[in-house]
Amino acid sequence: MDKKELFDQFVAFTTAVHQVTHELTQDVKIDNITPVQYKILENIKVSQPVTPTEISDCLHMSLPNTSRELRKLQERKLVEKIIDTEDRRKHYVCLTADGEKMMKEAFACIEERFQQLIQHASKKDLEDIQYALNILNKKVFHPKL
Repeated sequence: MDKKELFDQFVAFTTAVHQVTHELTQDVKIDNITPVQYKILENIKVSQPVTPTEISDCLHMSLPNTSRELRKLQERKLVEKIIDTEDRRKHYVCLTADGEKMMKEAFACIEERFQQLIQHASKKDLEDIQYALNILNKKVFHPKL
């Protein structure tokens, strides 16, 4: 297989992932949460515990901006800091019970939209999609796990 062709296909795939993600998450209504704060909450939900630096890197935000948004989310009792027991200078961020509840509601809305996307897929199609996602996770997105 031509690796350049594979790379081009991968770029097209990741672009499509971003487009579908935008469509699935667009207009998900969460009380007084900005789109940036939603992305932070989403990142924490799927990766917790996570450091502010990891959030900053993943979302392509400056660390000061990330810290400011985390402070706002902490004031709203949606996230909490957990100090690393081995290195007290380091801390992690997790969702609080209220944050978990909010993200559960948001993900329910997103899941409903996803279910509509795959509503006409056959059982074989669904198995193929699941297989492809597992391979991508093992070989591309999380190869060290």
